[in-house]
Amino acid sequence: MAAAGKLVDKQILRTLVPPSALNAENFGELARKAIKEDFGVGRMLFKAGDRDNKAVYLLEGEVELFNDQGARAIVKSGSPEARHALANNQPRQMSAKTKTNCVITRFDTDLLDILLTWDQVSGIEVSDIQIDDHDEDDSGDWMTRILQSKAFLKIPPANIQAMFMRLQELPVKAEQTIIKQGDEGDYYYIICRGSCKVTRQAASGSVVTLAHLKDGDAFGEEALLSEGRRNANVAAETDGLLMRLSKSDFEELLKDPMLHEVNLDQAKEMVRAGAMLLDVRLESEHKAGSIRGSVNIPLFMLRLKSENLDKSRKYVCYCETGRRASAAAYLLTERGFEGVVLSGGLQAIP
Repeated sequence: MAAAGKLVDKQILRTLVPPSALNAENFGELARKAIKEDFGVGRMLFKAGDRDNKAVYLLEGEVELFNDQGARAIVKSGSPEARHALANNQPRQMSAKTKTNCVITRFDTDLLDILLTWDQVSGIEVSDIQIDDHDEDDSGDWMTRILQSKAFLKIPPANIQAMFMRLQELPVKAEQTIIKQGDEGDYYYIICRGSCKVTRQAASGSVVTLAHLKDGDAFGEEALLSEGRRNANVAAETDGLLMRLSKSDFEELLKDPMLHEVNLDQAKEMVRAGAMLLDVRLESEHKAGSIRGSVNIPLFMLRLKSENLDKSRKYVCYCETGRRASAAAYLLTERGFEGVVLSGGLQAIP
C-alpha cells in the first residue's frame, strides 16, 4: 500500500486541469482532500478495465501507460500531459505503472465533477423563469406567470396538475432566510406573493447581491439538478407567501419529464440527422480530449451563449459524468430548445 503523505501544495494544485478552474471556495474544498501519495518504482497505479472512479494526477516522477494492444506512452511530471488526470476513462482503457519513484494525488471523480458543477451551474441559485410584466390586475396571478413560462412547455398536464396539488405553502417574514449558501438542496420554490433577494458570500467574506425576485419567479432548482449544495443565499425582502416542492416531487414531476438521456449510438444517430454535440465542460477539459465534431460551450457560459444557438436544431449535451450535462439540458429546455443528455457522459464511453 502507498503511504499517505502531506497535502499537495496549492501552487502545484493550481497547475492541474480542471482543478485550476475552480473558484476560491470550491478550490479550497478540493485542496483539503489533495493528499500526496508516494510510490516506488514498478508499482501499478491502476489497471486497464478498472472502475475506480478516481482522477489520478502525477506530481513527481514518470509513469508508463500501456494496454494489451501494445500502445505505450510515458508521462513525466511537469509536462503538459501531467496537468491532466492520467488515462481518465472509466473503465480504464490503459494501465499505469510507475517508471521511477513517483508522487501522485487522486480525487473522487464525483467530488471533482460536483465541485465543477457548483462552480459553473450559475452564479445564482435562481431559475430563468422570467415573464414579461402584466397589467396590475393579474400581476399577482403567480400560477398564470408560471404556466406561461418556457420551463413548463414540455411538462405533461398531469404533472403540472400534480405539482400544484403537492406544492406546500410557506409564509415568510421580511428578512427571513429561505435558502442558505452551502446547505443541501431540498426544495424548489415559487414566489406566490412578495419579493426575495439573492446574495452570495465570497471566500473573502464579502456579500454580493445577485438578483431581486418577485411574484411568479422560481428558484432553488439548480442544487436539485446538480445533486449539490446551495450556491447562494435567498432571503425574503418583504412579508409574503412561497410555494415549495420537495426534491423528490421536483425530480418526478419536473426534472424527469424535462430531461431525456440518450446512449452513444442514439447520440451519433441524432448528430447524423443534424443535431449538435455540445460539450459543456471547461475549455481546458475540451482541449484535452473531446468527442470529434462537438462544440464547446462551458456550462457557466450557456446562459449567455444560448442566444446564438439555433432553436431548429437538437442538442446532445455531454460532460464527464452527465451531471453538468443534465443542468445544461434543463437550462436549454427552459429556453425552448430541445436538449438531451449523453447518458453517463464520457466516463461511460468504452
